[in-house]
Amino acid sequence: MTISIGDRIPPATMKIINEQGFGDISTDDLFKGKKVAIFGIPGAFTPTCSAKHLPSYVNNAGALAAKGVDSIVCMAVNDAFVMDAWGKSQNVGDAVMMVGDGNGELTRALGLEMDAAGFGMGERCQRFSMVVDDGVVTALNVEAPGEYSISSAESMLDQL
Repeated sequence: MTISIGDRIPPATMKIINEQGFGDISTDDLFKGKKVAIFGIPGAFTPTCSAKHLPSYVNNAGALAAKGVDSIVCMAVNDAFVMDAWGKSQNVGDAVMMVGDGNGELTRALGLEMDAAGFGMGERCQRFSMVVDDGVVTALNVEAPGEYSISSAESMLDQL
């Protein structure tokens, strides 16, 4: 079952690379006591994700912060090393936290998995965005397959 507005984010552990190195990050670490803009993408380095989705959040980080967003998180069913390299190649800096859900643990817990085997990608995350306030989903935008519009940062700004 797909997560809905009003639901609490389920517990899960993902991987990140930060100044301390490679490590775990839990959903509690990401969401407790914060307003977070999180978006999920089918894959790092993929065309729409690289040309539109991630840049929309990087370019609008200040506007999202001005509307009360404490942090922006990009997640994908990719490993943390790929997410880190993609973030560096996109000049993300501190604007967006790049989180690897390599085993799809959070993706499945949210009910947002998709079968991308036809593209040689296996199980991946659907394209989505959500606002999570202290662990509770307050806005949720799940794209139709192959679409990109409602999960953009610009769309999220209209919801805040």
